[in-house]
Amino acid sequence: PQPQPEPQPQPQPEPDPTPGPAPGPAPVPPPPATGASTAIDFARAQLGEPYVWGAAGPDAWDCSGLTMGAWAAAGVTLPHWSVAQYDATTPISSSSLSQGDLLFWSGNGDPSTIYHVALYLGNGMMVHAPRPGRGVEIVSMYYWITPDLFTRV
Repeated sequence: PQPQPEPQPQPQPEPDPTPGPAPGPAPVPPPPATGASTAIDFARAQLGEPYVWGAAGPDAWDCSGLTMGAWAAAGVTLPHWSVAQYDATTPISSSSLSQGDLLFWSGNGDPSTIYHVALYLGNGMMVHAPRPGRGVEIVSMYYWITPDLFTRV
């Protein structure tokens, strides 16, 4: 008997790859600070209200009372002391500033020496309760001493 030729393997069809999930749109980063526009609107509504040390509204403010009240209107609890507000928020660089961020002034860049806080409005402007004899106002963040610490709520 003649040897039988070895059968040639038949090509097997490739299985269709299982499709993965369709790629979605690129994620959109969240706004810099949830509620920033609400906080800003609240602070703007206090323009002209007097500065009183230790005050937190509704008819007088100190610097940290104003930022505390503004963010409270947006549903965010901040303490009523500028150093504690720094500690309760996330430090950022000045190049990352967005509306609603907090601006701080300190003796030497050391957070434990912070003596003033303001709410950043954008375009180099801020709203703050400056001192006795001057009410809540909107001014350039550079009108006085340039702030040296910055945080995001």
